[in-house]
Amino acid sequence: MLSQSISAPQTPLHPAHDPIAIALTEDIGPGDLTTRYFVEAECRSARIFSKETAVAAGLETAAEVFRRVDPGIEIKVLRAAGSRLEKNESVMEIRGAVASILTGERVALNFIQRLSGIATLTRRFVDAVAGHQARILDTRKTTPGLRALEKAAVVAGGGMNHRFGLYDMVMVKDNHLAAATRLDNLQRAIQRFHEEKPGYRLELEADTLDQVRRFLTLTGVDVILLDNMRPAEMAEAVRLGGGRVQFEASGGVTLAGVAEIAATGVDFISVGALTHSAPAVDFSLELLP
Repeated sequence: MLSQSISAPQTPLHPAHDPIAIALTEDIGPGDLTTRYFVEAECRSARIFSKETAVAAGLETAAEVFRRVDPGIEIKVLRAAGSRLEKNESVMEIRGAVASILTGERVALNFIQRLSGIATLTRRFVDAVAGHQARILDTRKTTPGLRALEKAAVVAGGGMNHRFGLYDMVMVKDNHLAAATRLDNLQRAIQRFHEEKPGYRLELEADTLDQVRRFLTLTGVDVILLDNMRPAEMAEAVRLGGGRVQFEASGGVTLAGVAEIAATGVDFISVGALTHSAPAVDFSLELLP
């Protein structure tokens, strides 16, 4: 069974990083003026529901938002991450002080709509390549500060995580290659990397089939990234590789064209749009009678 990440185990996030705390501070500031002056002190129940078909993600994050606002709030998460949702389907039930529910509402919904949007778009790409071996990967094109949450949403949608950052996998791209143009220099760098960082994966970016041929003469290469190549070129690269390395397709991948790319035999297809262009899913919170 394939791992949910193609890179080495990730370094833990810095303990000071807390996107929920940042989001609540940003929204509430010194206090919620509306609930302070216009909401009576009473307990009510509420539900959060999807206003369109979608794939769920971010529900546990949203639940934690409400707990941070008021530890006394009772929360029941009704759907697991990755669940397919129908229009008007409830995903969470909440009971507690009305002021607390309304204070946490916007931040909780922001997390759900953003992360469910990523999961939903990812599932569309995953479904589009069904029947092929290619796995859909995310990229580092994430919202600053939300990478861990957004990559979890990709997994909820059935995709796989690429490297989390610059620290857990080597990807030698065109600008890096410009500093090491000779193959023997590149081979020495690859060897030194594996000696000092055993267990970490190494990927080289190729823009042409000629580069692919040259990279296949090197040892220690795990993946060759085929950047903005035509499907026919990708298929030829896979043939040249003969199973010695894995191949990743990247660059301008769309839903309309992803199946054709998968049919070339590549192992991975990376899609930056999963996180940088996923449309938000519409969710709403309503107080129950």
